[in-house]
Amino acid sequence: MNDLYIARTTHSPNVEFRFSGHELTLTGEAYPENANEFFHPILMALENYLKSVDDQEIHFNFRLTYFNSAATKMLYSIFELLNESACSSNHVILNWFHDEEDDTILEFGEAVHDDFSALDFRPLATDTAAA
Repeated sequence: MNDLYIARTTHSPNVEFRFSGHELTLTGEAYPENANEFFHPILMALENYLKSVDDQEIHFNFRLTYFNSAATKMLYSIFELLNESACSSNHVILNWFHDEEDDTILEFGEAVHDDFSALDFRPLATDTAAA
């Protein structure tokens, strides 16, 4: 399966899904003009990947600093696919990066953890002042 790379824009995140290394990363902000159109190929690639792996440790690195409500719906679709995979055969680690002073992103991550409990949720605070 080919890895998936989509370059970041001012409205959409950098997508780096290294399926070959079982490491999936979203970085930046997500408020594309058409969230369904942007996320559809990502969801299809992720679904195909998850169908092809069994008994793997998969790392999903969530590094978004902002996302709108339309993107949130698509993100929940991603988390649903990952959760289903974790329930069936894979160990999915959700590395949740957030600015240590950004309670909103952390609280969203905690809500994701509550809704998708099969994911191994790991909140990781970052210090933007040091970056």
